[in-house]
Amino acid sequence: MQTVQYPDKKDWAALLQRPAMDTAALESKVAAILQAVQQEGDAAVKFYAKQFDQVELDNVQVSSAEFAEASAMVDPALKQAILQASQNIARFHKAQQEVAAVIETMPGVQCWRRSVAIDKVGLYIPGGSAPLFSTILMLGIPAKIAGCREIVLCTPSNAKGQLPPVILFTAQAIGIDKVYKIGGVQAIGAMAYGTETVPKVYKIFGPGNQYVTAAKQLVNKAGTAIDMPAGPSEVAVLADETCVPAFVAADLLSQAEHGADSQVLLVTNSPQVIQDVEAAVKAQLLALPRQQTASLALNNSKLILVHNLDEGMELLNEYAPEHLIIACKEEEALAGKVINAGSVFLGNYSPESAGDYASGTNHTLPTNGHARAYSGVSLDSFLKKITYQRLSREGLQQIGATIEQMAAAEGLLAHKQAVTIRLNY
Repeated sequence: MQTVQYPDKKDWAALLQRPAMDTAALESKVAAILQAVQQEGDAAVKFYAKQFDQVELDNVQVSSAEFAEASAMVDPALKQAILQASQNIARFHKAQQEVAAVIETMPGVQCWRRSVAIDKVGLYIPGGSAPLFSTILMLGIPAKIAGCREIVLCTPSNAKGQLPPVILFTAQAIGIDKVYKIGGVQAIGAMAYGTETVPKVYKIFGPGNQYVTAAKQLVNKAGTAIDMPAGPSEVAVLADETCVPAFVAADLLSQAEHGADSQVLLVTNSPQVIQDVEAAVKAQLLALPRQQTASLALNNSKLILVHNLDEGMELLNEYAPEHLIIACKEEEALAGKVINAGSVFLGNYSPESAGDYASGTNHTLPTNGHARAYSGVSLDSFLKKITYQRLSREGLQQIGATIEQMAAAEGLLAHKQAVTIRLNY
C-alpha cells in the first residue's frame, strides 16, 4: 500500500482515482454476445456456457428435485445463520414500506402517490471462486416484500451443470423458485430479451465482473432498467488514535480479497495509526487463503495522512466510497458530515462484514464514485411510484384560471381549452 502524507487539495482528484479499465474493447465483445442471445435465445445461452464455463447444459432451469437435494446438503449451522440474516434483512426492509397519504393542495384538489411493485425483475448472482449466496438475500427479500410478481434468478453452474447447494437453499428459503444455471453476459442478455426458457424482465439487479457490468449498461441503453452502475468493491476507513489497528487492517483486507481490481483506503490524522495498521495488514495477509488476490488489490490502495479529521471527512466525501467505516472517538459527529457514501459503519465494533451479511442493511451499493448520486438497493428499488389526482367541480373552479394562464403563456391552447371547456360546461 502506498502511504501519502498531507496531500494538497488540488491533488486529491488524482490521488483518489480508481483502477482504470479499457471499456471500449470490452463493450464490443459484450455487445456481440448480447446480440447472439437476443437472436438465438437458449441456443446462444448454451453455446456461451460451454465456451466460458466449460459446461454442456441440458436443462437451463433448476428442477424441484435439485432444490430438494441441495437443501439436504447444507450444514444446519449455515442454514440457521442464513435464516437469522434473512429475518434481520426483512425487518429492515419492511420498515421502508410507506402508507399512501392524500394531500389536498387546495380545496377540491387532491393528490396522492401509490407504490406499485415492478412486475418482473431479474437477479444476477455471481459464481466463480466465491458464490455470493448472501446477495440472494439482499435482492430477493426486498423483491418479495415489494410484491414483484415474477422473480428470475440467474447464476453460473460448475462444469457438471451443478449449482452450489447453499445457493439453492437460500433461494428456496425466501421463496424464489425460478433459478437458471446461466452466468456472465449471456445471463444478462437472457433476462433482458427473454429466451424460450428464461422470462424477459423489466429490471435487472446484482453485482458481477467487468463483463457483467458492461452487459448491464448496454441492455440499459436498449431499454431494460438496472439497479445502478457498478464496479469493483471498495472500502474506506476514517480512523483516529482510538481505533484498534488490527480491526482496521481486517476491514481493509475483507474488501481487498474481493478481487484484484478492488481498492481500499485508510484516512487518518495519526502517523502511528498508519504505522500500526500497515504492520497489521502485512501480518494478517499471510494467513488469508485469498492472499494473492488481496495483495494485488493492495497495490491499488493507499494510506493517507491528513492534518485533521474534518479534512479527512472532506477528502472521503470527494472519494464517495461504497463502504465507509468511521473508527473515531467522535464517530457520531463525523457521521453527520457524510455526504457521499453507499453505507456507513460507526465505531470499532461495526465491521463492514456485518452489512455484507446480516445486520439488515443492503449490501448492493454504488461503487466507483457513484455514491455521489446513487443510493444502494432498498425496497424502493423494486417499486414504482405512481401519482394520482382528483379534482372536484369546485376544485377545478379554484385552480382553473391558474392552469389557463400558464397554458396560454406556453402557447399550448389545447391544454387551456381542456380546462375552459369544463369551466363553461
